[in-house]
Amino acid sequence: MTADANPLIHNDLRPIRGWSIVIFLAVLPLLLVPGVWLLRDREMLAMLALFFISSLIALAIAVAPMGWRALPALGFRPARFWPIVLGAVGALVISVAVSQLGEPEGVKQALDVARTPSLFVASLVVMALLAPLVEEAVFRGLLYGWVAGRWGTTIAWFVSSILFAAAHVEPAHALLVLPLGLWFGWLRQRTDSLWPSLVAHIANNGLAVVAAAVIDKT
Repeated sequence: MTADANPLIHNDLRPIRGWSIVIFLAVLPLLLVPGVWLLRDREMLAMLALFFISSLIALAIAVAPMGWRALPALGFRPARFWPIVLGAVGALVISVAVSQLGEPEGVKQALDVARTPSLFVASLVVMALLAPLVEEAVFRGLLYGWVAGRWGTTIAWFVSSILFAAAHVEPAHALLVLPLGLWFGWLRQRTDSLWPSLVAHIANNGLAVVAAAVIDKT
């Protein structure tokens, strides 16, 4: 049975509605603008933390009308152990491969923060835990769920992967992130769960942060 034959959405689940996307896009800037204005420390790590926390709050508001059904609708459903392991290993292989093509300026700036000993733990929390959680919940959860409920999981895979890459703004960064986005999307499609792509994303970002800190010390 193909992923498209098995609806995103089991019969007891409600799909992501368009109004959830609209609410998310409307609430996010309403949180970010005053947050940036109030934030005294505008260093990169603080700005990233503000952005991801605001995104998480906006997402929670967007799906709140669904109640607890929002979690499985976003993809927080059980997944088998081996797809999770395969997802993480595959992400690390892809990450190492694309890193040979260069390091975009945005990545360099972010990893420079991780090289500061006093900010290492905070970097792990923001870049290796918070960032993957928000990005997966938004792109492979909210966006994927909405597209898959209307046009099928294959289109949702490609749309969510392309927009995930585009969200990284810097062209060089977006191109290097696209293979990972496609891998994360494939995991989401094949398992009907967000956990494999989320764990893979955490493994990828965690390796990058740790490697940056270790290499700097050697």
